[in-house]
Amino acid sequence: MKNRAIAELFERIADMMEIQGESSFRVNAYRRGAQALESLQEDVARLRDEERLREVPGIGEGMAARIVEFLDTGRVSQHDDLLKKVPEGLLELRHVGGLGPKTLAMLHDKLKITGREDLVKALEAGKLDGLPGMGEKKIENLKKNLAFQAEASGRVALGVAWPMIEEIMELLGAKVKVMQLSPAGSLRRMRETVGDLDLLAATTRPEAALEAFVKLPMVQRVLGHGDTKASVVMEGGLQVDLRAVPPESYGAALQYFTGSREHNVRLREMARKVGLKINEYGVFKGEERVAGDTEESVYASLGLPWIPPEMREDRGEIDAALENRLPKLIELSDMRADLHCHTKASDGELTIEQLADEAIKRGYKYAAVTDHSASAGYAGGLQPARLLKHIEAIHAFNKTQNKIHLLAGTESDIRADGSLDYPDELLARLDWVVASIHSSFTKDPTGRLIKALEHPATCVLGHPTGRLILEREGYELDWDALFQAAVRTGKAIEINANYHRLDLDDVRARQASGMGIPILINTDMHRADNFDQMKFGIGVARRAWLTAADVVNTWEWKKFEAWRKKVKRD
Repeated sequence: MKNRAIAELFERIADMMEIQGESSFRVNAYRRGAQALESLQEDVARLRDEERLREVPGIGEGMAARIVEFLDTGRVSQHDDLLKKVPEGLLELRHVGGLGPKTLAMLHDKLKITGREDLVKALEAGKLDGLPGMGEKKIENLKKNLAFQAEASGRVALGVAWPMIEEIMELLGAKVKVMQLSPAGSLRRMRETVGDLDLLAATTRPEAALEAFVKLPMVQRVLGHGDTKASVVMEGGLQVDLRAVPPESYGAALQYFTGSREHNVRLREMARKVGLKINEYGVFKGEERVAGDTEESVYASLGLPWIPPEMREDRGEIDAALENRLPKLIELSDMRADLHCHTKASDGELTIEQLADEAIKRGYKYAAVTDHSASAGYAGGLQPARLLKHIEAIHAFNKTQNKIHLLAGTESDIRADGSLDYPDELLARLDWVVASIHSSFTKDPTGRLIKALEHPATCVLGHPTGRLILEREGYELDWDALFQAAVRTGKAIEINANYHRLDLDDVRARQASGMGIPILINTDMHRADNFDQMKFGIGVARRAWLTAADVVNTWEWKKFEAWRKKVKRD
């Protein structure tokens, strides 16, 4: 958690410096430092103690000094000095879609905007009309994004919550012996955002587990500490609740606190009809506990097989269980490839060789190098001449080894008119094309996506709604028309596993797969640890009831290659 806290602080410093008009060199140095800390696999405090901070790429002498300052004092003086010049409220607006540091600086300079309330009032009064870069559509989108973020207030993304609960469980497990320990709630169901975290421990010594929990080093404030439950606020403001239960009730408590509420209501209704009562303590017939030590026993008491947590949303899973037609859901171990990966050629951090090494570590047999296309100047998009050399380099690498096959591809921008970003003859030389919208979001996104699907070179649509979780809603699409085009062309649609996107969502992914549309799960990898976000895409797929057979990049190479050649008509 210290790694994440310092990384967030460095991002705040970078944003404030950019708002202040500092040089891009200094700003990017802090952003690189933040990225280095986010991807760090070791505790930054241990590196400090062992005097190894300077060994981390992206951490120079000045950055190391600020890390030490934070670890010693909990603060960074440079951050505090910048806050005297940049209002905290203005800084918080940086998470609103459409408000980059330069726009925030302009709003602060011209309208004295210092926070959300000022901005809302200025929008209502029409004061943004006519300001540089503030056209009618941008203003309308800004209003929508402000409203969207207000609704999402108090929630955190799955990818932020997940490593937190993993660290808490690791530290707690090292301090006290418990028989079983598991997350519950919406996190266990792999919801894309969570409001707080629920943790469940099976133990015969609840007082010891709860005492160790409230004394964890990342606890900022204890909200409550009883005999069986403790609630705390962690660094970053997230509430975490630990419930300690006896082993004989663990399965019932885990099922109950995993939810969803709608799923549990259905189970209780079923129990009442057969003279049983289900609660967090067990399954009872009168006063006798007849099940509850495991989740399997809870479901079995109702004549049901165990239902995977991701499916527990009362979307037909109970009826499917009763009729013995629950699917065997996809698992992370089923994945054989990641087909949306960026390298140093555009805005990634890895070389071709390093990308291959990381993919091999995860058991992948093939992968696609899909650096940004020419229009994405902000991301170092490859001009045609550079792309040709990049293709040659990828093919040359394949000849040097036989552990993995790399596809030479691109993430091609879908332009405002629906065309792809390279000439057809260049697209034909690529093995793989991910087509994505990165700009002009309001300009007929459905028509553009359909036109991209109809292009012979396109293999898959990338992050099809363009949403950013907790920051920006996706653009409005005619899903029936889009999915019908995907069926007609045989092209695939991506579940982008990056936890900022998770796009498609579970509802649309289930709809698409039900229509026979091939689904891909990709990480949109830009640095090595991004590969590990595949588990979040798997979570979306499991919530969508997908099996391994439904997902293209679980297929063996021969099957995949036959499909690829069929859909990419050069």
